[in-house]
Amino acid sequence: MNRSLAFVLMLTSGFALSAAAQTPAAPRAATAPAAATAPAGPAKIAVIAFQIAVAQTNEGQRDFADLQKKFDPKRQEIKTLSDQVDTLTKQLQTDGDKLSDAERTSRASAIDTKKKQLQRDSEDAQSDFQQQMQDLYNTLASKVYDVMENYAQQQGFTLVLDISSQQTPVLYASAPTNITKQVIEAYNTKSGIPAPPQSAGLPAAPTPAQAPKPATAH
Repeated sequence: MNRSLAFVLMLTSGFALSAAAQTPAAPRAATAPAAATAPAGPAKIAVIAFQIAVAQTNEGQRDFADLQKKFDPKRQEIKTLSDQVDTLTKQLQTDGDKLSDAERTSRASAIDTKKKQLQRDSEDAQSDFQQQMQDLYNTLASKVYDVMENYAQQQGFTLVLDISSQQTPVLYASAPTNITKQVIEAYNTKSGIPAPPQSAGLPAAPTPAQAPKPATAH
């Protein structure tokens, strides 16, 4: 039954944004400039928590919040069914010794039927939610990538590394090289979408110091 509650917990605990970022759209390869026009000099490298940047744009926060609201009725339906299973199970455990064999069997069968329905409904809803969330993320990620690419070119960066994953090969990056916040702000300016109300309980855009640190080798 704990697995059946996963969908409810995912929606209520704010995991939706991070779940969407688990499987991002594959970044497009940057087009290399012609050899004749390639500038000489050392590489200028930046890092970005790209998945966080996508999720914490004003558009991302708004759209992901809307998606969660869309699934609120299903979440409540699953929670109600889960509570029913819990109540019936406790009642059977409490009254079991007082019931006839036939009554115990009947109640156990009814609980089993509800458990199977709960499992099916939870899996179907979670699958639908994750698919819609992934589609939303992929669409937004493509637009954020364009802004990131333009910003990197304007700032003269020759390489941008993604530090979203805990498996990132980046072991260290100084704060000034982290362009996560700048890309979020640039995208918000371009989109013109206002910040969501603070009452929505959504996380604020990360500063370079708040971006997740890559795992270090032991």
